Amino acid sequence: MRSTILVAAAFALGVAAARAETPADFEAAFAAEARRADPAFAGFSAARGQQFFGSTHGGDWSCVSCHTKDPSAVGEHVVTGKRIEPLAPAANPKRFSDPASVEKWFKRNCNDVLKRLCTAQEKGDVLAWLMMPGAGGGR
Repeated sequence: MRSTILVAAAFALGVAAARAETPADFEAAFAAEARRADPAFAGFSAARGQQFFGSTHGGDWSCVSCHTKDPSAVGEHVVTGKRIEPLAPAANPKRFSDPASVEKWFKRNCNDVLKRLCTAQEKGDVLAWLMMPGAGGGR
């Protein structure tokens, strides 16, 4: 009986681990969403992501305003002064690991910077750049 419980517990942990989100999982989800929005979707661009990250979009802020030009570095919120852990997954393994957190922060930050929600294409481009070795922080 005890061995059955241990096997069941090990299986449950394996199933939970299999559901763990990774940056690549988010990239795939953004790609599927981008394809639904535009059947001609041809993939993400790290170059577009880097440009998007560093640009203002009609307002005063860009992603760089708080996250710095180097997303593998610690940032600071420009208004509150709150410390922001590195955005690049290679520098901060907690990034792009929790769906609720990813959704919350994209929604909040895109509204702050763009005054609208980001598209799946924009999110995927930024993530592609963040995952590049030497650019956003490694893949």
